[in-house]
Amino acid sequence: MRIVPLLVSALLTWGAIHLFNTQLSVGGSKTPRLGYFLSPQHGFWQNAESTETNYNDNIVLKDLQGKVEVYIDDRLVPHIYADEDNDAYYVQGYLHAKFRLWQMEFQTHVAAGRLSEIVGKERVPTDQFFRRLGMVYGAEKTKAFVEKNNPEMQSAIDSYAKGVNAYIAQLKPEEIPFEYKLLDYKPEAWTSLKTYLFQMFMSYDLTGRGAVTDLQMSNARNYFGYKDFDRLFTDVQDSLDPIIPKGTVYAKPTIKVVPPADVQTAYLGDTSGNSTAMAPFVPNKSNGSNNWVVGGSKTKSGRPILANDPHLGLNLPSLWFEVQISTPTHRTYGASFPGSPAVIIGFNDSIAWGVTNAGRDVLDYYEMKFKDSTLNEYWYNGQWVKAEKRTETIKVKDSANVIENIAMTVYGPTMYDYHYKNSGSGGKNLALRWTAHDGGSGLLAFYKLNHAKNYEDYLEAISHWNSTGQNFAFASKTGDIALKQQANFVARWYRQGDFILPGQDSTYAWQGYIPTNENPMIKNPERGFVSSANQKSTDHTYPYYLGAASNFPVYRGVIINRKLAALSNATAADIQKLQMDNYNVFAEMARPVIMKYVNQAALTADEKKYVDIMNSWNLVSDVNEKGATVFNVIWDSLETSIWGDEFAGATTNIGWPDEITLLESLKRDSLYSFADNIKTKNKVETISGAVMDAIKKATVVLQKADKEGKLGWAAFKDTRVSHLLKINPLSALHLPIGGGRHIINATTETHGPSWRMIVHMTDEIEAYGVYPGGQHGNPGSKYYDTFINHWATGKYYPILFLHLKDAPTHKRIKWLMTFTKA
Repeated sequence: MRIVPLLVSALLTWGAIHLFNTQLSVGGSKTPRLGYFLSPQHGFWQNAESTETNYNDNIVLKDLQGKVEVYIDDRLVPHIYADEDNDAYYVQGYLHAKFRLWQMEFQTHVAAGRLSEIVGKERVPTDQFFRRLGMVYGAEKTKAFVEKNNPEMQSAIDSYAKGVNAYIAQLKPEEIPFEYKLLDYKPEAWTSLKTYLFQMFMSYDLTGRGAVTDLQMSNARNYFGYKDFDRLFTDVQDSLDPIIPKGTVYAKPTIKVVPPADVQTAYLGDTSGNSTAMAPFVPNKSNGSNNWVVGGSKTKSGRPILANDPHLGLNLPSLWFEVQISTPTHRTYGASFPGSPAVIIGFNDSIAWGVTNAGRDVLDYYEMKFKDSTLNEYWYNGQWVKAEKRTETIKVKDSANVIENIAMTVYGPTMYDYHYKNSGSGGKNLALRWTAHDGGSGLLAFYKLNHAKNYEDYLEAISHWNSTGQNFAFASKTGDIALKQQANFVARWYRQGDFILPGQDSTYAWQGYIPTNENPMIKNPERGFVSSANQKSTDHTYPYYLGAASNFPVYRGVIINRKLAALSNATAADIQKLQMDNYNVFAEMARPVIMKYVNQAALTADEKKYVDIMNSWNLVSDVNEKGATVFNVIWDSLETSIWGDEFAGATTNIGWPDEITLLESLKRDSLYSFADNIKTKNKVETISGAVMDAIKKATVVLQKADKEGKLGWAAFKDTRVSHLLKINPLSALHLPIGGGRHIINATTETHGPSWRMIVHMTDEIEAYGVYPGGQHGNPGSKYYDTFINHWATGKYYPILFLHLKDAPTHKRIKWLMTFTKA
């Protein structure tokens, strides 16, 4: 009978082995393999890092050309000193992998449409979207272009990849980052293509809203008709204070853009059908930034001060990684992207630079006519043209592969077709024309900025930037300040690309790119400063169409220019205060409009309480300000009261007009027709009625917030910095920070300044920086979220910009890593 207990024991053992090596379904997700994840030797326990971790190390690697020394300071910032540039980028790749490997690979998996490999079939729609968007296609085109035209840049990227792989090769099982263990997969070799995929990911994040807004605007035009559409989604912005000051005289355009003869009927007036196709991942509308440079005439030192704070999603691990890179050719410090070599925003011994999103439209849809559902031929310029096919294989964890056969047209990949569409799209075949598919050497711009010595070098460097439009701010020790908007911008006629374009011939095709010397530019202006905050770069006298006004927020630009104009004898501390400024200039303009239409006698006691709080508010959206909460809730409710009835009948996604549209319409027109509720008969509602209705609805929301102790602005806004997997215990929640929409400190619930940098161009550069995260990507490290409290409370870290001779003895240097050739 001994065999029975033996069999029972064997079955239990087998069951335990099976259980602990299987991902179990729990709710809508799966557990990791518990045996591996909980293993004392290799599991997540091993990712807990001692607060006294020693980062000193001597590392021998075969691909180095010489010796590299890395001094690591008290904030875990590496200061890399190498005899050759490529060795510096090799070690930068190694360090990025050491501290941010999972983040690097995860982001490029998203861009490549490979999430299904990790998490299973629920991510297939996301992967299909990015494959059809041409992310891999664009990365391949860029890689081929750089390999052919920029061997120096390709060599740097290859060296970087070798450094990443050198770290992966020596990674022990217990050292594999936590998230790999949680999702049950392992790192793979890094390639140069992954760096280009990350570049595509950022291109989409900064310009990819066009993949959504073009469809929304087409649907809105179809729903309202062009006349009303043009009122709701107007191109007029009365409050605009453009990047290039009004009154600037522009040269005659080199490209004479000619709209098609049938533009009124075949394009603007076309209301034939809707498309409800929507992206599963939509870039935040607020993706933008502030940058400015104050010239020496307005500073206490007589030297320029540059400031930059790019506004992006707030995530852990952070998008950025601080680094200093020093070689015989340059000494540079700043914020780098894990996944890419060099510094992206920063400074060197001679210059400083910062970037903001230009908001220009570089992505259009064309409606195609295919011969049949095989998509083998499409009609173009009077004949059937063969469509090349691109096959994308999506591997799916625990399921069959998904194959996407994408028809390639003269414009680019067919994004939506008979086989890939959203319900109600009417079978539209939409091809995508996007500058990111052209190939180019965008990373070369940052490589050269790292090495730049003067204004001429700056101009030459940024001339290589060709994809997503950026405003490059510049300052030098010699006193020059400048700002130029740079990319391959399409020379457009009015409204070209705001809607889906006819694609059956070349009539509506792009007519060329604006020559780079005709891009908006300003140098050493009399007013003593340059600035950008994602607003339109010029007034209406600029000879090319900039794109739909909805791409360009207005109010941060207004308040920044107002503050800078009043500035004198400025110091770096003054610029820090300005970056954290919480004054709401939109509310300054909107509150009087609201109050004009309030019928005080008709307010209930509760409604009057909140109206009084708003009316006595100081217009500063600080942490504890209740007026900021009341204003925002009332304004949001007013938009619903005005727009809700008109938009309620739409059966497709058409978006809503921007806040500036409502504010400026109410200021211009006291009989604004959209205030009338079209659902009521034999009655005409007024602006006053809409305002009173908004206050009534807002009061319900405000009472609830008040009761919960969340009427203070920070508590109501509830800013958080979320882990990339949206795991709350690994996130920073309920942060005490003010700011918000239309405010210089543009911090919302999940979005805001991702890197604040200030550079004072004195003989020994004075610089400060902070970002909402930490240098280490490991949630088990004390350096994972080290900077968040400083970031939330408006504090800055003095940046350590060291010469090699000073590094070994500096009090803030804690560790030394040496890299030598095998």
